[in-house]
Amino acid sequence: MKYIGAHVSASGGVHHCIDNALAIGANAFALFTKNQRRWQANPLESKVIDQFRRRCEAANFSAAQILPHDSYLINLGHPDAEALTKSRDAFLDEMQRCEQLGLTLLNFHPGSHLNQIDPEACLDRIAESINITLEKTQGVTAVIENTAGQGTNLGYRFEHLAQIIDKVEDKSRVGVCLDTCHTFAAGYDLASTAAAQATFAEFEQVVGFEYLRGMHLNDAKVTCGSRVDRHHSLGQGHIGWDCFAFIMQDARFDGMPLVLETIDETIWPDEIQALRQLAAKQNA
Repeated sequence: MKYIGAHVSASGGVHHCIDNALAIGANAFALFTKNQRRWQANPLESKVIDQFRRRCEAANFSAAQILPHDSYLINLGHPDAEALTKSRDAFLDEMQRCEQLGLTLLNFHPGSHLNQIDPEACLDRIAESINITLEKTQGVTAVIENTAGQGTNLGYRFEHLAQIIDKVEDKSRVGVCLDTCHTFAAGYDLASTAAAQATFAEFEQVVGFEYLRGMHLNDAKVTCGSRVDRHHSLGQGHIGWDCFAFIMQDARFDGMPLVLETIDETIWPDEIQALRQLAAKQNA
């Protein structure tokens, strides 16, 4: 079963995400459980938590179909001790909010060295941040999103992801979200079926599909290896449809949230339907 959706708005409360997902024909969705551009947020009210859980149950959304994303401000590899503590505290809060909502995944960008520490030391700090947070929470998997490699962001090489995972103590609670635009921009070709096969074979060899917990499905406005993060609508960028057809027809991508972050949300229903039609060919 392919779980296909988009990153929908939580405006007015996280319980509204379910209706927003259903309105575009999704059977998966991503959300922010708080404002992604602020450090602080009011605690989730018990009424909102209850509404979210009840609406998910009524709409048959299990936790396996939902991929919450943490704040963009968090840097779990920050070179400054005070800023690192602030990021770790915020990440813990994000994980605890997922616990309250009955969610089992939390997608996050790994971190940046800011040209102030060695990349290897930064990767070690990211893993340490994950370990600290997992010790204080339960039931939620930390899902590392690969990056495009813009600026000093780490996580754009599969080896970065593998190094972080290697140093996480509880392997059962760490995973990966692959963003197709980020993957392509980082230098992994996806612009043909053969290229996608080779890239995912490399991911299997370096990281392992057992750690894949979700995907962001985005075409790219930029060329392969540009290390610039610019999403595009499916089929309208440099990746093209072959990659998405490959993903839809490969059983290794079953049972996880496959989430659009494409640039024109007015055509999300069409993109979801197109992906679903491709998925139908998997067992044809």
